[in-house]
Amino acid sequence: MKKPKFSAKIQRFPEILLTTLLGDIPAIALGAKLRNLLYRSIFARLDSQVYIQNGVEFLGSNSIEICKQVFIFKGVRLDGRGENNQIYLGNKVAIERNVDIGCLDGTSIYIDDETFIGPNVCIAGPGNIKIGKHCMIASHCGIYANNHTFTNPLEPIRNQGITRQGIVIEDDCWLGHGVSVLDGVTIGQGSVIGAGAVVTKDIPPFSVAVGIPAKVIKSRVSEEIGMRG
Repeated sequence: MKKPKFSAKIQRFPEILLTTLLGDIPAIALGAKLRNLLYRSIFARLDSQVYIQNGVEFLGSNSIEICKQVFIFKGVRLDGRGENNQIYLGNKVAIERNVDIGCLDGTSIYIDDETFIGPNVCIAGPGNIKIGKHCMIASHCGIYANNHTFTNPLEPIRNQGITRQGIVIEDDCWLGHGVSVLDGVTIGQGSVIGAGAVVTKDIPPFSVAVGIPAKVIKSRVSEEIGMRG
C-alpha cells in the first residue's frame, strides 16, 4: 500500500526547518557546533566531531550517513531524495566547496574513510558508486553512474531511459583535475588517472592511465620493482 504523497512533505518538514534556521549561521558564531548537535535528528546517522560549514544544502537527509571527523565545506549539495537510497561518508572524509552528490531511486553512494573530494566535483547516480579509502579526487572531476539510451533516432533521448551499471574506485586512487569516470567502470587499487582523462573501461590495479579515452601507460608495480632492483 502506497503512502499518501503528503506524508513525504511532512517527513521533510523538520529537515527544511532545521537547515533553514541553522544552515547559514557562520562557523565563527558556533554555527558548526549547532549544526553538528541539532542536525542529528534529521540524518540517518551523524556522528560526533563533524564539521559542516555554513551554506551546505541537504536534501533527503534521512538517507545520509556521516561518520566521525568528516569535513563538509561551503556550497556542497548532498541529495539523497528517492526510495531506497544511501549516501555514506566514512570517517575523516573531506568534501570541499561546491561538490554536488546526488541520487535517484535505488542508489548507494559510498565514500570510504579518509578520502578527499576536491572542489566542484560532481558525483551522480542513479547507479551505485563506491569510492574506497584514502582516495584523492581532484577538482572538477565527474563520476557518472548512468548512461542515456539513444538507439531510436525518432524518439527524444531523454525519453529513451537509462542504463545503470555502477562505478567502483578502489582504495588509494588519485584522480587528477577534470577526470571523468563513466558508468560501468572499475578503477583498480592504487591507480593514478591523469588530468583531463575520460575513463570508459576498467583500469587494472596500480596503473597510470591518461588520455581520452583513458589508456594505461605504465604500471606502478613494475616501477617499484625496478627501483628496488
